[in-house]
Amino acid sequence: MSVEPAGKPTRNGTWLKFLLLLFIVAGLGGLLYWTGLAGFFFDRERLTRFLDSLGMWSFAGFIFLQVVQVIAAPIPGEVSGFLGGYLYGPYLGTLLNTIGLTLGSVIAFQLSRTFGRPAVDRLVDPRTMQRFDFLLHHKGAFLVFLLFLLPGFPKDYLCYILGLGHLPLLTFLWIGATGRLLGTIMLTFGGSFLRQQKYMELSLLAGAAVVVIFLALVYKDDLERRFKAFHEKHPRK
Repeated sequence: MSVEPAGKPTRNGTWLKFLLLLFIVAGLGGLLYWTGLAGFFFDRERLTRFLDSLGMWSFAGFIFLQVVQVIAAPIPGEVSGFLGGYLYGPYLGTLLNTIGLTLGSVIAFQLSRTFGRPAVDRLVDPRTMQRFDFLLHHKGAFLVFLLFLLPGFPKDYLCYILGLGHLPLLTFLWIGATGRLLGTIMLTFGGSFLRQQKYMELSLLAGAAVVVIFLALVYKDDLERRFKAFHEKHPRK
């Protein structure tokens, strides 16, 4: 009779965790589909009416929307980030966006850490997993911070990937709160400019964003190679 080594999860336990996570994700996906919330995230007018209808609870409702769009990684965060500025202005909008994104990032990170690689492999695109597999053996906070700071990298998926690695939760919490901040500020101010009909400022901001995104896309492959080379020199296991 074989005995599982002490301290290691059993095969049945691993599958049980995977099935539980699959049930959670499938339930969330089914809820988004059957209630129409999947398309809801792409429709600024519907989102605005919904949050306005919540009255004093609109802050909590908006934070919840941001949490959901991070956990359900394919849902675009640009719409909800822009909406935060449109509804709440540049400063309160930035604060609410940051709270929601940070909470969602930490939840995704902890889900990954709890349920493990078999589950994450089924949630994250295999090509994305292969591109950032080196992060599983890296504890360098600055490298991860750059990946969150620069546009063009799949930040929501990175939360799941990093949960499988060695990065401490408190370090990830700091990265989740600050690494997304530049993009959050730009989206929030853009939404605020639109509501105030400051089209000149909105055009300048959009132009700057296009330039940054274009440069990030042009040099993204080179940046990834440099990040991997840096990891090979400083593995920090």
